[in-house]
Amino acid sequence: MNRAHACDIYKKCGGCQLTNLSYQEQLSYKMRRVISLLGRFCRVDEIIGMENPLHYRNKMQAAFALDKRGRAVSGVWQSKELRVTKTDVCMIEDEVSLWIVRAARGLLQEYDISVYSPKNRRGLLRHIMVRRAHVTGEIMVVLVTASLKMAQGKEFAKALVHRFPHIRTVVQCVNDTDTPLWLGEEQVVLYGDGYIEDVLCGCYFRISPRSFYQVNSVQTEVLYNTALDFAHLRGTESVIDAYCGIGTIGIIAAAEAGRVIGIESNADAVKNAIENCRLNHTGNYRVYKGDAGEVMEALSLSGKKTDVVFADPPRAGCSREFLDAVIRTVPEKMVYISCNPETLARDLSVLVKGKYKVQKIQPVDMFPHTKHVECVALLSRK
Repeated sequence: MNRAHACDIYKKCGGCQLTNLSYQEQLSYKMRRVISLLGRFCRVDEIIGMENPLHYRNKMQAAFALDKRGRAVSGVWQSKELRVTKTDVCMIEDEVSLWIVRAARGLLQEYDISVYSPKNRRGLLRHIMVRRAHVTGEIMVVLVTASLKMAQGKEFAKALVHRFPHIRTVVQCVNDTDTPLWLGEEQVVLYGDGYIEDVLCGCYFRISPRSFYQVNSVQTEVLYNTALDFAHLRGTESVIDAYCGIGTIGIIAAAEAGRVIGIESNADAVKNAIENCRLNHTGNYRVYKGDAGEVMEALSLSGKKTDVVFADPPRAGCSREFLDAVIRTVPEKMVYISCNPETLARDLSVLVKGKYKVQKIQPVDMFPHTKHVECVALLSRK
């Protein structure tokens, strides 16, 4: 794609900050940004872009509201204005997911489902989340409501499935708080098993409504294969998969390692990771629930050696406790997967002052048309 694609509402939406640039200009911008933040540690390799940087998101969330005429609209939630910017098309969202949201909106009145208003706290439907598996094509629809009372919920779900047969499950989640775009704690399965399955780097993964799963499946394979190349596993290593989520990196790496230990603080993610181990018949992967730093310290005190650490933290980066644990236990290599070059720069500074040196940095464009950029960094023991 040589030229930028126009979007009528990109200024109102705010989701795509770089749509005024051609895709090559976007990659150049991100490359300069990464070099300015991380170039002092080592040479930064050329960013890996997408062949087709459109409609790449396998997960979308559409907020619902009523317009001035009292009609249901859906689109992007604007937290500052406390309103919804109406949109039926998007250059980065999955197209089938957009069709499903439009179809769901058209069925609301027929099944007596009202739209929630945060101003007077009345109504039912707050937002809809759709996840579409890249390889299997399975689709999950999550209806987020203000209360559990949805009399025709199962009939509504069946009507959606009738229109879109690839929908494997429909789940209702209850968010009765003032926090928008949150799934809440309570959920009811209206259709199917409550999960979908996808294939990533040859492994199967079961995805539930609250599972963390990278939104760009094509570039995730590039990202994870880069991380595995950096680790250069030979089949005997003891590996820690910190901030492991549903176990994606660790389970993929387990085929090339001696033993892998996943560490995750979220109970739902731990449950998913265990299920995914069974799904892939991965016998050399174990998952621990807890803080990454504390579990790593405990493993070290118990005499378990670590050769390689994978870390894929949230945007806030690694905790200082975890970084200190890495420096104290001194694994031979650390592969840091980061979605935020600012916090990556902060954490690399800590590790470099400790016992590590940065060998490689590879940027990957996971989020075309936005300012975000993912990086994989390889550190080795000094």
